[in-house]
Amino acid sequence: MDNFRFKKKFGQNFLKNANIIKKIVDCGNVEPESLIFEVGTGSGNLTLVLADTYKDSKIITYEVDESLEVILNNRFKEYNNIIVKFGDFLKVDLDKEVSNYSYNKLYFISNVPYYITTPILFKLIDSSLSFDKIIMMVQKEVGDRFCSSVSKKTYGALTVILNYYFDIKKEFLVDRNQFVPKPNVDSVVVSFTKKAKLLPLYDEKVFIKLVHDSFKFKRKTLRNNLVNYNLDKVLEILNKYGFDLSVRAENLSYDIFVEISNNLV
Repeated sequence: MDNFRFKKKFGQNFLKNANIIKKIVDCGNVEPESLIFEVGTGSGNLTLVLADTYKDSKIITYEVDESLEVILNNRFKEYNNIIVKFGDFLKVDLDKEVSNYSYNKLYFISNVPYYITTPILFKLIDSSLSFDKIIMMVQKEVGDRFCSSVSKKTYGALTVILNYYFDIKKEFLVDRNQFVPKPNVDSVVVSFTKKAKLLPLYDEKVFIKLVHDSFKFKRKTLRNNLVNYNLDKVLEILNKYGFDLSVRAENLSYDIFVEISNNLV
């Protein structure tokens, strides 16, 4: 990799610290005979440790930079549990891809290209698949939003939606000096564990749209942000929790949004 020319357009920052790579892999706590997805193979350092640690599981790893094909195929040639796919993960039919394999449980473990962190998460959510655990290294600022609590500055639409599906935890921080080339920000490894039981949700699309609309203008109240909604039905649920339409979205927990959503269907 000494002569490799890093491409900024692909968000290429390769993690070089072996101890941190091992910590990321161990966070997965993957069960035997599972299927693990990785996006942003890069130098293949994380992929190799996944393959060595979880020998009886398959790792499907996606890389958009085809100039890495010769390097990666050479690094992985002794491994029969690594499947490399060159192309854009966001364009993959994930349900169809997974149907080609038999597996115990489904995992996503990746140091993702930071510029597509959110699209990747929504792709995983929007699929019909049930990921038991997602481990992602993300920008520290983004990780703060994922793990934020109600009424904090970092609490937003993404926080609400993700917290409906997952128990979210910051695992550990990663200093920017652990990458080549060095990025401008520090990072954090975040785990998303599938909730044992989801709250009943009548219409997922209505819920997601409601949340996004509620946070459209963060400093405005629900009365202003949800002007095109049936505000009587919104108010009915708000009153149940001691709120009215003058409340801002950042003050409402995800379960209240679920109830409002269900009342609108």
